[in-house]
Amino acid sequence: MIPIKDKIGIAKMRAACAVAASVLHELKQLVRPGVTTYDLDQAARDLIARHGARSACHGYQLHSRRYPAFSCISVNEEVVHGIGSLKRVLRDGDIVTLDVVVEYQGYIGDNAFTVPLLPIAARVADLLRVTQEALVAGIAAATVGNRIGDISQAVQRHVEGHGFSVVRDMVGHGVGLAMHEEPQIPNFVDKKRHRTEEIRPGMTLAIEPMVNLGGHKTKTLADGWTCVTADGTPSAHFEHTVLTTERGPEILTLPPTGA
Repeated sequence: MIPIKDKIGIAKMRAACAVAASVLHELKQLVRPGVTTYDLDQAARDLIARHGARSACHGYQLHSRRYPAFSCISVNEEVVHGIGSLKRVLRDGDIVTLDVVVEYQGYIGDNAFTVPLLPIAARVADLLRVTQEALVAGIAAATVGNRIGDISQAVQRHVEGHGFSVVRDMVGHGVGLAMHEEPQIPNFVDKKRHRTEEIRPGMTLAIEPMVNLGGHKTKTLADGWTCVTADGTPSAHFEHTVLTTERGPEILTLPPTGA
């Protein structure tokens, strides 16, 4: 069952998402050539603490493994869950996905953005643009009375219409008291799911297209976390946490400037 937030829960989600958006906005300013992904992760740790929150990523347990970093920083062919490293030095032409998830006053805020280190190849620039547009399309489909599958269809249609591939091994999700709540939100139409859940007011959804320049297949590296494209092509990832309302979807993770 998909959790429905009451007025108190919605207020707390707004606060948590405001923190997540602020941290991501501040972290984006630090992405430049010569910086390591470890440097960025340590900056994320400090920014989250400065806002009185904690990282929801750090220590997150999957099976017997605990995630060791404070944010997910994924470069080029890394799709998601990249772990900051002193060995990964950013260079011109890289694209860097920053995925910031915070817990603040018991609730979770989740957002992501892929930052280009210019100049980048024209097709990679197209990849970033189309992925952002797919996020906009997915959010627009998150209207009361629609179904979760309508979000999936909107994302897939836009991405594949521009010749890119949607990642199928990772999905969007509900978010609230936990980082991962119901429902799962694939970025493609899962034909095995005959009828997806109806969207009702008070849902908080992490909508997050993950899009590859090449094929959709991925693999996980030996660290047990970092997900990369199977063919080594670049991947982009943009994410917002969205509240569903009778007036339409409301983005809770807009950056402080509104940009």
